[in-house]
Amino acid sequence: MTQKEVDMMDTIPLRDAYRALLDAAATVAGSGDTSPAPPTGEWNAEQILAHVALVNAATLATVSCVAAGSNTTYDNRMALDTWTIERLIALAGGNTGLRDRIRLQGDALCALGGPMLSDAELDTPVPTRLLSKDTALVDQPMPLRDLITGLAEVELPGHTKQLLALLG
Repeated sequence: MTQKEVDMMDTIPLRDAYRALLDAAATVAGSGDTSPAPPTGEWNAEQILAHVALVNAATLATVSCVAAGSNTTYDNRMALDTWTIERLIALAGGNTGLRDRIRLQGDALCALGGPMLSDAELDTPVPTRLLSKDTALVDQPMPLRDLITGLAEVELPGHTKQLLALLG
């Protein structure tokens, strides 16, 4: 095993989190209920998937900037914007298109976050703003590594549970 293989980030948890999310999304889509009603104030399945796709796109952009040696920031507010979410649903072609997009984005993040980036790149501090339901969860620099592991440990599992909750 090379030193690079020893140092590289383990993306298996991220792959597993994407697989669980996509399995949950397929289960909801195949449940026969064409639009499972979310609890009041929550998103439907397509809105959840669009939000995840927007978070993925922002994460991919951030990873790419770090890999290019560019300054970057991470801000998830666009992934919470209702108009942007609805526009992405239309552009992606609905549930199936969103699931395909998320699968491909997950593959890209696993490829970029694991073998491509060095430890120094993964440890790059990124000015970060993370909101959830109008509450600031993070408003400070975070290592890029933590943004990626946060997807695997918090973001994707949380939305997997949210999707499965639509089944009642």
